[in-house]
Amino acid sequence: MQVTKGLEIGVIRTAVIGVGSLGQHHARNYAELAREGAGRFVGVCDSNAEQSRAIGEKNGCESFTDWRDLIGKVDAVSIVTPTETHCEIACAFLEKGTNVLVEKPIARTLNEADRMIETAAKSGAKLMVGHLERFNPAMVALRPHVTNPLYFEIHRVSPFPNRSLDVDVVLDVMIHDLDAIQWLVDSDISEIRAVGIPVISDKVDAANARIEFANGAVANITASRIGTEKMRKTRFYQTNSYVVLDYATKFASVTSLAPNAVHPLLGISINQLKVEDIEPLRAEITAFLKCVAEDTVPPVTAEDGRRALSLALGVLEKIEAHRSRLNV
Repeated sequence: MQVTKGLEIGVIRTAVIGVGSLGQHHARNYAELAREGAGRFVGVCDSNAEQSRAIGEKNGCESFTDWRDLIGKVDAVSIVTPTETHCEIACAFLEKGTNVLVEKPIARTLNEADRMIETAAKSGAKLMVGHLERFNPAMVALRPHVTNPLYFEIHRVSPFPNRSLDVDVVLDVMIHDLDAIQWLVDSDISEIRAVGIPVISDKVDAANARIEFANGAVANITASRIGTEKMRKTRFYQTNSYVVLDYATKFASVTSLAPNAVHPLLGISINQLKVEDIEPLRAEITAFLKCVAEDTVPPVTAEDGRRALSLALGVLEKIEAHRSRLNV
């Protein structure tokens, strides 16, 4: 079945599949947008009947426990289920021409990602991947100031999450930064080095990766979900400037040498960028609905999601090799 092109944004029928800790926020945003005339929020689905009913009642929509019951009833869906289910659910909707926003990582394997991409291409439906940090207002403000990043220091640390964990820390949170660096650096990956260990789960809970690009740029990324504080900070150096990006506080600044300075110590200029305080998830869903309505390429394509997954799996391969030496 081919997707219907050029839908008016106000008539796009939407739903959320998986309304756990993150999915319920997808539902809230779709409901809010529908009240403002952007889409018609049809329903939510979760295998937990009580959770599905509660989120449905909270957002004034129908509730389902089997996602198959939504096929044919919606034009666009968010899939916020465990990663292992992404491919099956997404392909079932894409085959019917339903547009899909799937949470990161796009899939468990590159083969699954490829199947999703091929299914979307055949039907013409949009397939967008939820790499949320691209929509963080600090990143939005910073992006036009990025020129030629040379060296990144990135830290993403949080307390152990009170939610189901079907993936390790690399696919859970580091993948945000793996996506971001590839988005900002226009070069292929040349080398990956990584270490990581399980601490309080049977999966990798803390990891560090060093990513080297063919153009010489380097990114050093630390991710942990067993910290005592929350940190989502990126610092990087590019020609003539030093950049700070704090996703948590929505802060971005560019420090550079002022033009015509007589001495470097007298000519440092710190430009704190103006950041519009918008919820990143709302911005992401709005962009998804916009690309559906206007029949344009999603701002985060399935190929972007596959590329981030490929790098994450490369990091995990290096971690496994190191773990065998540690015997952990």
